[in-house]
Amino acid sequence: MISKAVITAAGLGTRMRSMTLIMPKALLPLIRRNETPMLVPIIDLIIARLQEIGVTKFIIIIGRNGRPLIDYLMDKVFTDSLRVQISFTFQEKPLGFGDAVLKAEDFVSSEPFFVHADDGILTDGYSEGVKLYDELRPDALLFLRRVSNPSRYGIAIVRDEGSYNGYRLVRVLNVEEKPSNPKSNIAITAAYIFNRKIFDSLRLINTNRELELTYGIEGIINSGGEVYGLLLNDNSWLSVGDPESYFETINKTFNSNERTNIY
Repeated sequence: MISKAVITAAGLGTRMRSMTLIMPKALLPLIRRNETPMLVPIIDLIIARLQEIGVTKFIIIIGRNGRPLIDYLMDKVFTDSLRVQISFTFQEKPLGFGDAVLKAEDFVSSEPFFVHADDGILTDGYSEGVKLYDELRPDALLFLRRVSNPSRYGIAIVRDEGSYNGYRLVRVLNVEEKPSNPKSNIAITAAYIFNRKIFDSLRLINTNRELELTYGIEGIINSGGEVYGLLLNDNSWLSVGDPESYFETINKTFNSNERTNIY
């Protein structure tokens, strides 16, 4: 059982600037279809999916534009419409995904935990990931998918280890952050399960660039740690990270004729 999650919501959202000047990216709405379509902020959908698999404690990493997100979530907590423990911490400067995760070290303590970005959600794989993590107890578990443009993503070089509950199970041999000449078309989605070794690995990195979470994963692998991945369907990640992806996600959720895990 994994009871804690770190949600990173401190990015400036430069690719969605016309929207994120008005609201944090985590409050961008998606369409959830029940009997009638409803607009729901993506942060609600992320928290709900993680709640379903046992997460009860959340820390949200926010930046300079995070006040509306605090107000929105705390109103839900105070009115009992959101029954989880939520705390917030600040990333004062946008120094990268890895730097944001480091802000949650005291919250995590020694327990395994989810890391989840605020700009996307998986349509499947969460419960299988938790089960796999509980069985293997690796240092990190990644949720992966094949993409046609791997230079835009952190990518994983993997070795096939068979199947697991309908997905391909892989051992991650190496990772690269947005490589110009990618060695793989397997992208890392922005949802992960870690133990605290990720903090030790991130602290050892000396870089004059933004501290990416991928660098910490690479450090775990290079130090002999175990990193596994679940290879999901190609369309398993619904993104609001850029205008084109957001438009595709809105269309997909609106036009779906079936109730799925997030619609």
